[in-house]
This record gives sequence, C-alpha cells and structure tokens, in this order.
Amino acid sequence: MKNIAVPATISIFSIIIIYLALDIETSPPMIVGDSMQPRAFPIFLMVLNLVLSALLMWQGSDEVPKKRAPLNRTTIGSLVLFPLFYILTTYIDILIGLAAVLFLMSFFWGERRIWVAAAVGLITPAALFFLFTYVLSIRFPRGMITNIFYG
Repeated sequence: MKNIAVPATISIFSIIIIYLALDIETSPPMIVGDSMQPRAFPIFLMVLNLVLSALLMWQGSDEVPKKRAPLNRTTIGSLVLFPLFYILTTYIDILIGLAAVLFLMSFFWGERRIWVAAAVGLITPAALFFLFTYVLSIRFPRGMITNIFYG
C-alpha cells in the first residue's frame, strides 16, 4: 500500500487538472492559427504525469520500501531557497531571484569557487532573459531590472 500512495495521489491530482482543463474554452482559428489550443498543454502535461505515475507504481510494486536516510544539508538548503526565490521574484525581480538562488544553490550543491558560482548566477539568468525576450518574444514580468530593459 505504501508503494502506491504517492503515485495514486499524483494520478488523482492529474485527473482533476485534466477535468478542469476541459472547461477552458477553445480559441478561434483566427487567434490560434495552426497552434495548439490553450487547454492542450495542461492536458498533455497531466497525461504525461499519469504515464509516469503508472511507471512509478509498476516499478515499486515488487519492492519493499527501504528506510530513508535523514535529509542532508544539500536538500535542506535547496528547500530553504524556494521561499527565498518566491519572495525575490514577487517583490523585487525575477532575474535577481534567479541570480541569487542559482548563486546560493551552487554552494549548497558543493561548489567552492566563488567565481564559478557567480558565473552561474549571472550568465544563466542573462541567457534566459535574452532567449525569452529576443528569440521566443516572451516578456518577463516587470521588476527592477526588467523595467530597465523594457522601458
């Protein structure tokens, strides 16, 4: 029973999301063109979730669960960074949140060279910003840095 509790919960959640996504209205062809309808993406993700949950149930069906080791420093540090990321992203700027969390997370995961952590913290958000803004034409939410770029 313990082996199917988590996959069953994920499956129930996925089915609920699929049901809710079916209520999303279809967009006219004039707006969508040859693209997917707005409800197709969440349904696709939840079907993928269902497939992975079934795989997880099948994979764990013949094993006895092992006793898990206590959470280590890396895991606890990473979990603490999620609320920090939310606060920085919501109240300051998404790019500052990404930079700070990537910089700190690299230390939690074992990087000791400050210049490498700084490079990860600065290059990754900058690359994501330019990729989304100029290649994909998707704008980030307004914040301190994005206001400078977007005007």
